[in-house]
Amino acid sequence: MQKNKTILPPQMIGIIGGGQLGRMMTLSAKYMGYRVAVLDPTPGCPTAQVADKQIVAAYDDMDAIKELTEISDVVTYEFENVDLKAATYIEQRGKLPQGAYALEITQNREKEKQLMKDANLPVPKFSIVTNGKECEAALADFTYPAVIKTCSGGYDGKGQIKLTSSADQQQAIDFAEKNQHCIIEHWVTFDKEISVVFTRAASGAITFFPIAENDHKDHILYQTTVPAGINETIERKAYDATKILADKMNIVGTFAIEMFVQGDDIYLNEMAPRPHNSGHYTIEACNVSQFTQHVRAICGLPLTEIQLLQPATMINVLGEDLAGVLQAMSSTPNGFVHLYGKDEAKTKRKMGHVTFIAETEAKRTDQVDQFLQKTVL
Repeated sequence: MQKNKTILPPQMIGIIGGGQLGRMMTLSAKYMGYRVAVLDPTPGCPTAQVADKQIVAAYDDMDAIKELTEISDVVTYEFENVDLKAATYIEQRGKLPQGAYALEITQNREKEKQLMKDANLPVPKFSIVTNGKECEAALADFTYPAVIKTCSGGYDGKGQIKLTSSADQQQAIDFAEKNQHCIIEHWVTFDKEISVVFTRAASGAITFFPIAENDHKDHILYQTTVPAGINETIERKAYDATKILADKMNIVGTFAIEMFVQGDDIYLNEMAPRPHNSGHYTIEACNVSQFTQHVRAICGLPLTEIQLLQPATMINVLGEDLAGVLQAMSSTPNGFVHLYGKDEAKTKRKMGHVTFIAETEAKRTDQVDQFLQKTVL
């Protein structure tokens, strides 16, 4: 896409992927007056419920990709496991300003970590193995705890095993033998996890959202708090590292980097080439959301200067939480509830989120407590 190419309403934005991120992108785009088409194999998926058109097909169906490209003025994606052949096709036709490179890197943990290392950014010690014997040899050079992950696929704690002692070595060897291309990493004992969500334009202009502090349960993001409880040293290191990676990868659109904080040091963990769960708070807490800013970036519009309007807490709603949240909605005035329109409330499935904002931390905490008393989040 040409740097000076501007997409204006009511032109069509195509989205690959029909989950909650695509849904929230679409809502932002529709407010601005754009039309939206989504490609997803599930009829009536969350994004399709609010979009203008759905192409029901597999993500790697090239006929469907060609149709989406033809009817769209610009194309984006809501998850990183987009078929690279499809992404390259769209990029070559000048309609994928994010490009295929960011997908290629974030789909592969080896490439992701190596890029960070080559940029002299702080990452945990890691080793790449392709079978059980290589895994056994590599573990001899690691102290415990450590973690072994598949280099591709896996999310929310899937596709990985934490190794707490040498007693877990055989389990790791079997994992490597089964999954082949794996990464072993030193387990960072961290004080907290943070994420930097930012948006970069094709021109190189970049805006940073306030750094978020994340808490997980069972490897799934449970709660995000903004502003994060970090000092100025950590904040500067986090933003500086993010800027280096954003420029090195020539990012366009909203992007997220998760980091571990240990004392006054940071360690980069993983990247997401799209809006992120930990950035949902921006919808109510900032003057512009991560989704609106993303739409502005891919459509060639100038980025909005970001302001945090009020401190925020965002809590994910999983399938097992949904009934309690619905009950709380009917008896408490606080909390902005976002439900994603998914057809079945499965255990551990992200069904929505609730955001709380207030002018003081005490008021926000009180809002959260009142809401949680009515449910079991």
